[in-house]
Amino acid sequence: QVQLVESGGGLVQAGGSLRLSCAASGRTFTRNTLGWFRQAPGKEREFVSSITGIGGSTSYADSVKGRFTVSRDNAKNTAWLQMNSLKPEDTAVYYCAAKALGGGWIYWGQGTQVTVSS
Repeated sequence: QVQLVESGGGLVQAGGSLRLSCAASGRTFTRNTLGWFRQAPGKEREFVSSITGIGGSTSYADSVKGRFTVSRDNAKNTAWLQMNSLKPEDTAVYYCAAKALGGGWIYWGQGTQVTVSS
């Protein structure tokens, strides 16, 4: 059974940092792009960041560029999202996802809550 499990969320003051982890099990995702999404209350889920399996190319939403950094370790089947200079508008449930080769986002974690207080 494929699972993506996020951890590392919590409550932090504005300007603070958090590091989210996404541990994959059930199969390896060496070649798959891994991504982070978030959903704030009353809003649609939005893309935050992604990192490809081969080459490790990264992509970020404009709202987090320069503040968030995505990384992965294929040997550990794990990805991370380092979030710095957090703002109250970053408050959301953050989800890890894995992309099918040549397809869409097919595997999702259960999410981890990030709350940034002002």
